[in-house]
Amino acid sequence: MSISTVIKSIQDIMRKDAGVDGDAQRLGQMSWLLFLKIFDAQEEELELELDDYRTPIDEKYLWRNWAEDDEGITGDALLEFINDELFPSLKNLTAPIDKNPRGFVVREAFSDAFNYMKNGTLLRQVINKLNEVDFTDSKERHLFGDIYEQILRDLQSAGNAGEFYTPRAVTKFMINRLDPKLGEQVFDPACGTGGFLTCSIDHVRDNYVKTGSDRQTLQKQIHGVEKKQLPHLLATTNMMLHGIEVPVQIKHDNTLNQHLSNWDASFDVIATNPPFGGTEEDGIEKNFPSDMQTRETADLFLQLIIEVLKDGGRAAVVLPDGTLFGEGVKTKIKKLLTEECNLHTIVRLPNGVFAPYTGIKTNILFFTKGIPTKNIWFYEHPYPEGVKNYNKTKPMKFEEFKTEQQWWGSEEDGFASRQETEQAWKVSIDDIVSRNYNLDIKNPHVGEQVVHDPEELLATYESQQQDIQQLRDQLKGILSEALAGDKA
Repeated sequence: MSISTVIKSIQDIMRKDAGVDGDAQRLGQMSWLLFLKIFDAQEEELELELDDYRTPIDEKYLWRNWAEDDEGITGDALLEFINDELFPSLKNLTAPIDKNPRGFVVREAFSDAFNYMKNGTLLRQVINKLNEVDFTDSKERHLFGDIYEQILRDLQSAGNAGEFYTPRAVTKFMINRLDPKLGEQVFDPACGTGGFLTCSIDHVRDNYVKTGSDRQTLQKQIHGVEKKQLPHLLATTNMMLHGIEVPVQIKHDNTLNQHLSNWDASFDVIATNPPFGGTEEDGIEKNFPSDMQTRETADLFLQLIIEVLKDGGRAAVVLPDGTLFGEGVKTKIKKLLTEECNLHTIVRLPNGVFAPYTGIKTNILFFTKGIPTKNIWFYEHPYPEGVKNYNKTKPMKFEEFKTEQQWWGSEEDGFASRQETEQAWKVSIDDIVSRNYNLDIKNPHVGEQVVHDPEELLATYESQQQDIQQLRDQLKGILSEALAGDKA
């Protein structure tokens, strides 16, 4: 039985339980179970590798001691154990980060977790299905990617507007171009389920890790923050599956909660797809300079990224078209970006990259801190031959970025090898300034095209409707701020 079939079987069992309501709760239920199973698999490895190793939690709460026996505890007895012993003990675990870091990870993972299931017999069936996957077997461990992708697809379906996850092709391309090296501190301030971070781990391991000492260095160079409990739990689990034994650097918090001037950390590489289209809670904007204050999430994250990037540090950020052409605070942020950083490349992605979760057009901004921008290269990513739009069954593929990779060149020589093509064009900073920092610059090599294909017209219409709703939401936020200001 394939892993994806196991996951589907688990979801089917959960649908029979009266306590589990909808995909989000099913995913939350499965996530803490997966975490404990994978945590125990890693514990078994550490026990073999290290002399006098002591488990960071009470042994009776290890998966092997209460869940592994298919004929073990079930029914009401299982529910009582989980609700009255397991959860209270792990949520209230005494585990200082300096003395018991793996225990600290467990406590953080369970801080907002919840057992939704009310039928102990069905819960035992779910556990038995999970036991069909052996995460101590290196051949099976890499198949976690199948589980992960399945969970992501379900998360996307269960998510609210604006909550979506970056396609693997985009993530891999961004990390490939950033090329994080061994020892460089990598950060995602809105890490979701950890896609950029796991991709960075794989990149560093495949290209730069040669010794045991290198592996220990890699353990400490990955950092992320996620605001919501379920993605954070999945990110932590994903880190462990990628060999990070103590993922304490994946924090459950709102990155924007801290005043910008109080950040003492700085990073060599930042890769992220910050939430856009939403607004932050009242008061968050006060953590930013008075002339840069806004409640729009993407604008705040871009300011934070510029602040915490080291001189010489490299960043790649997914942002919507609204950031490119927006005015007001957006103009000030773009001015700051081009003065503080070399915004050397903007890859303009086509419609449908994030379909069906959003129709908002997106871009990838690549920049390096410490050198002001002189020229910005734009690259309009085309659909592959025969493709008119991406969708859930036909997503973007990493291989499509081969032309960008061949064209890219080196920042060390100012990208001297780059040539203008039908997809690529260069704009000077003087032209950008004269446009009042409007970066929504159309491809000069492509004339106005008249489209008659019904499917393409329908896809465009749906995308436009989503863009209109996005604009309405932004206007509501601006109006709310203005009204609040009048009352003050």
